Amino acid sequence: MEAHTEAYEVVGIGFGPANLSLAIALEEQRGKGENPLTAAFFEKQPSLGWHRNMLLPDTKMQISFLKDLATFRNPASQWSFIAYLHAVGRLAQFVNNQDFFPTRNEFHDYLEWAESSFSDRVTYNSEVSAVHLPDGHPGDGAIDTVRVEVQDNAPRGGTRLVEARNLVISTGLVPKMPTGIDRGERVWHSSEFLGRFHTLDKSRIRRFAVVGAGQSAAEITRFVYDTVPHAEVYAIMPSYGYSIADDTPYANRIFDADAVDDYYGGTDRTRDAFWRYHRNTNYGVADDEVIRDLYQRAYDDEVARIKRLHLLNLSRVRTVAPTPEGAHLTMHSVRDDSAYALDVDAIVFATGYDSMDPTTLLGDLAPYCLRDDEGRLRVERDYRLVTTPDLNVGIYLQGGTEHTHGLASSLLSNIAIRSGEIADAIAIDLASRQHAKV
Repeated sequence: MEAHTEAYEVVGIGFGPANLSLAIALEEQRGKGENPLTAAFFEKQPSLGWHRNMLLPDTKMQISFLKDLATFRNPASQWSFIAYLHAVGRLAQFVNNQDFFPTRNEFHDYLEWAESSFSDRVTYNSEVSAVHLPDGHPGDGAIDTVRVEVQDNAPRGGTRLVEARNLVISTGLVPKMPTGIDRGERVWHSSEFLGRFHTLDKSRIRRFAVVGAGQSAAEITRFVYDTVPHAEVYAIMPSYGYSIADDTPYANRIFDADAVDDYYGGTDRTRDAFWRYHRNTNYGVADDEVIRDLYQRAYDDEVARIKRLHLLNLSRVRTVAPTPEGAHLTMHSVRDDSAYALDVDAIVFATGYDSMDPTTLLGDLAPYCLRDDEGRLRVERDYRLVTTPDLNVGIYLQGGTEHTHGLASSLLSNIAIRSGEIADAIAIDLASRQHAKV
């Protein structure tokens, strides 16, 4: 297929909740009669997917339904969660449930409902493979647009060349495995859990291990315990037990838009305090309800004089070797510095994610993007990368800005405000360029 070039004011790389929220913000700007910003989004997945492999039955969101794609930016948005409930005829039932926290499955259905309005602006099965300087650029002088190379992964796909004035990168988090341990047929990361779990013959599962002490680890442990009633489940964690997530009102202010200002404008000491005192709002912690559920199951086992749920606390997995039946683990106990072996049918590592690093994706633009003393990309308050003066192209990050914008950088909590700030910055830049031509 012959490549051809299209031109857009905004090209979004990735189309998960963050760039879906941006598409909504851009559309609502158009609705107000502001400068129309042409936009195209490219997503390598075959359809919208948000943690599909962790959509376990009855698992709840950890944020209020009001922290949706639009409400905190525009309470009257037609793409709010309340608008979704009204559209599907479930608003009264939801209110009657008296719960601020919808199930994860319902929230995913909301995302798909919102996405259906933007099918003309997103191309799935398409992966941005490179970003180039404009054809014929001599290597000096102003750079006003870039060429984005998009690979169509469909069976008869080809390459598309797209010209962009602004890039918004939202490629998501990167699953993190312990050093020296690779994923395999029976060794998984939580990001692939349900898809892998459904391939197993449940009747043959006797021992199942879950590594981690956070929400995903606790949820998977509970799910496997309930789903495979004859299996022993080993919860392996470096801590003494699960710790509760702090979702009290003052702690939750860490995710407010004002907190982003405080973090961005703060000193190194300020930022360190944010992380030191408030990591327990989201990282390596679990909800009270899940923790109590697991404890009750373990207690009921003791009453019944059986032992299905094994808490291997103060422990780490040192090595994992695939076996014909599953995996052979070598374990290390921090309690007494001992080592021991454990054979399981499968093991899942709920060991979190690394922030996205757009460096490789930036391609030819990388040398124009400035970095701080620690080698991290410098980012403006409006999430635009700081670049050399000759690069006039706006490059915005949806994620990967924890070092500049704080704990909520890759979370849903601030997604509506963040996307609105990016859309506003792009609109202001366009208006400024149009005014300069007059």
